Amino acid sequence: MSSSQSHPNVLTPHVLDFISHSPAQTLRIGQRLGEYLQAGDLILLSGDLGVGKTQLVKGIVQGLGSPDLVTSPSFVLVNQYTPDPRWSRMQIHHADLYRLADPSEILNIGLDELWNQQDICLIEWAEHAGAYLPDTHLSIAMRYLDETKRVLRFTPHGSRYEQLVDAFKVAAFG
Repeated sequence: MSSSQSHPNVLTPHVLDFISHSPAQTLRIGQRLGEYLQAGDLILLSGDLGVGKTQLVKGIVQGLGSPDLVTSPSFVLVNQYTPDPRWSRMQIHHADLYRLADPSEILNIGLDELWNQQDICLIEWAEHAGAYLPDTHLSIAMRYLDETKRVLRFTPHGSRYEQLVDAFKVAAFG
């Protein structure tokens, strides 16, 4: 048994943990990540209320070259943004599952169709969807460190997302 199997808290080489020191830095992290996303990518965000999930999404959307105003889709469930023309006809779908009463509701709102398209899908409060989400995705868990600092953990699920995190690490940290 390898050390990562015997100790569940030991991270794989592809998991990335780092600290954002401000909302502006969270935005910049999102911008950098957005530059590496491709059609079909699924990003799942989790964390407490107010931790900065929507701020990270704003950065991702900006990194994809979209001029659209990003707002939390808490009441409408899904917002759609248009990226820069270099991403062809692709769309960015931004969902907020905070108000989902039951995970099976994800099927009623058609969200499962959005991540099966050749678009980018960003889902806040992804943990509310339970087992209804695909196995392959990039999970970004955010938690408070203090009033302005946040810990972000990027956990890839699948080879596409391992490559994404590895490329992001090189770009962000050299």
